[in-house]
Amino acid sequence: MVDDLNTHSPIVSVIIPHCNGEDILRDCLSSLYQTSKMDIEVILVDNASTDNSISMVKKKFPEVKVVSLPENLGFAGGCNRGIKESSALYVLILNNDTVHKMGWIEYLVEKIKSRSTIAVVQPKLLSYQDNDYFDYSGAAGGEIDIFGFPFARGRIFKKIEKDNGQYDNVSDRIFWASGTAFLARKELLIKAGLFDESFFAHMEEIDLQWRLQLMEYEIVVEPKSVVWHRSGYTLGAESPFKKYLNHRNSLFMFLTNYCFMLTIYLLPIRIFLDDIAIFFSLVHFDFGRIFAILKAHFWIITHPKTILKKRKKVKSLRIEKDQQMLRYIYPGSIALNYFLFGKRKYSEFM
Repeated sequence: MVDDLNTHSPIVSVIIPHCNGEDILRDCLSSLYQTSKMDIEVILVDNASTDNSISMVKKKFPEVKVVSLPENLGFAGGCNRGIKESSALYVLILNNDTVHKMGWIEYLVEKIKSRSTIAVVQPKLLSYQDNDYFDYSGAAGGEIDIFGFPFARGRIFKKIEKDNGQYDNVSDRIFWASGTAFLARKELLIKAGLFDESFFAHMEEIDLQWRLQLMEYEIVVEPKSVVWHRSGYTLGAESPFKKYLNHRNSLFMFLTNYCFMLTIYLLPIRIFLDDIAIFFSLVHFDFGRIFAILKAHFWIITHPKTILKKRKKVKSLRIEKDQQMLRYIYPGSIALNYFLFGKRKYSEFM
């Protein structure tokens, strides 16, 4: 690994994937430059915006490097292009619908430098709309259950907790850092293969960080660093496309990051849980979710070569065995505990 003490300027390359939203982008960039005194390089990757946001950036923030793509490559593709264009040792993946607390980047850099085993560090994510509550997208750090369903410290499904500092002093080790905002060692992201662009959006950061952990690196959270996020601005919670991506990408990730025997053992239960989700969606007339689940399964069935190719890639990177990895994964079903047993807080699962 390249020595962190290497005198490299800038220290951090901030990668912002973007597609429309002039006002939120202006707020984000203004906050970014006001809340950090570090030498940063800002790279805005434009996924074929159709509004005036890019002309606004060139006029008001001429120091920002704009990378224009001819088509929308999604979050994954946009981030990958930005990482390849970056020049710093550390890259900070950042959503365009965020604002930030003073010194937040400095705290992240301090944390990632504290241990050479840390690959990625996430700030505490709070809601822009309701500042005292955690943000849906990552809260105080992401976790995952054994069947590949993600949740977070401070957010279980739609139940979001108020931030009372309850997760500030627990273990800093998490399973995934939200793509809303995280700092990472650029060299390790490249070694792990960057974001899988077939995900397009949603859970691609979990997939990437799963691979990093298989490579024996840590994902952590730094609660002293705080970011406020307009969650769901790009794709609303009820977007059919978002529901489809969440179900497909979760299943794709499940099928490619476990070893073969564990995948075969857990797969029937995972399919059964999807069947339960279809049943409950039918009861609540949520036909959009039913269609999303069925469409996701159809994609999986029709892309065996993609899955096998990805499994081969993961196997080539794997150092950590699943027996060790399971120490960082919730051993039960987050969905069953939430919907059948009424568990609503992260503390009730640990």
